Amino acid sequence: MHAMQYEFTLPADYDMGVIRARVARAGHLLDDWDGLGVKTYLVRERGLHGSPVNQYGPFYLWNTVPGMNGFLWGGAFQGPVDDFGRPRIRQWTGLAYEEGTAAGSPAALAVRRRQPVPDGVELAAFMAEAADETARLAAEDGAVLAASAVDTGAWELVHFSLWEHDTPKAEGDVFQVLHLSEPGRGALPRGRQW
Repeated sequence: MHAMQYEFTLPADYDMGVIRARVARAGHLLDDWDGLGVKTYLVRERGLHGSPVNQYGPFYLWNTVPGMNGFLWGGAFQGPVDDFGRPRIRQWTGLAYEEGTAAGSPAALAVRRRQPVPDGVELAAFMAEAADETARLAAEDGAVLAASAVDTGAWELVHFSLWEHDTPKAEGDVFQVLHLSEPGRGALPRGRQW
């Protein structure tokens, strides 16, 4: 599993209805994308759920690198680049994935928490704790799914979770879910990925 996210931070007075309409019009285009586990079409709106910004920030869980590369280099990603500019794309290697207690429910909110991997920690133990945290999040009431992944270039850990309700039991940046494409969700490997 590979995790990926890019963000477009928009002006404070930006009409987020433009993003909502864009997702309503084109979100379904990845509903059958080969190699994609899950794509969440996410927004943060200034003043809602503690967000200081307006932002569009899709988050992906990929089953295959060719699927991810096909999206990035095959033309589909060019539309957002043309409309908003070329963003910095974060990529993380999967550590753990779990279906949540509300796995069959639609997702209302997503929570993303990024944190540095501290210097001097024993890496095997730290990553095992991250995998355990993924399982803990997935076991919470209302969790749709939970994942964790690490960027070993920046030594950054990310926890990502989806929730069916507006009171997630996770800490981090809260996003509204506009659409969920999940063609390969069932093929995402469960549990620790080592």
